[in-house]
Amino acid sequence: MRFQIIPRAQGFYELFQKAAANLADSSQLLLKLLTDFREPQAAHAEIQSREHEGDEITHQIMRALNTTFVTPFDREDIHRLASGLDDVLDFIEAVSDLLVLHNIEKPLDEMRQQADVLARATAQIVDAMDRLRGFSGLEPHWVEINRLENEGDRVYRKTVATLFSGEYKAMDVLKWKDLVDQLEAAIDGCEDVANTMESIVLKHA
Repeated sequence: MRFQIIPRAQGFYELFQKAAANLADSSQLLLKLLTDFREPQAAHAEIQSREHEGDEITHQIMRALNTTFVTPFDREDIHRLASGLDDVLDFIEAVSDLLVLHNIEKPLDEMRQQADVLARATAQIVDAMDRLRGFSGLEPHWVEINRLENEGDRVYRKTVATLFSGEYKAMDVLKWKDLVDQLEAAIDGCEDVANTMESIVLKHA
């Protein structure tokens, strides 16, 4: 395996920016689907395409990590950040897939609220990733992502309480719970990404 003697820091940052932008676009597609629920299969196909693109970006980061002698920050943090972004995108794709598999006719309003929180969190990730190169100016973004994760938790708890209130059939509860859990996991994943960026910045302060 050939190692690059000259660090390719710029390449890593550009790949992370690309991954973040793809993630934010995917979250917007999911929000659009849950807001205007038409042609879920077509929407899922588009989100799935973005997920495949995200996988390729992740693979590029990992290949660069394995062939670059000097990295812009710790290797384990590069791996953790890339994996975190990929995980969130996987959860988004899973939601769109389950909407089709469960033959959902109309999503819960609370799911749209979760998707809105997720879209705002991924937008913060994009802005933070643009500043990662200088290791400064990221704190407002990870603080806001943490706040959004708390907002997402409140929506999630309220949604679960509603599902188990007796208003829904048992099978429907299982379907909805599956979906809202994936959305909650995606929002939690954004907080994990924010925590990773905070760790990186603190190491380079």
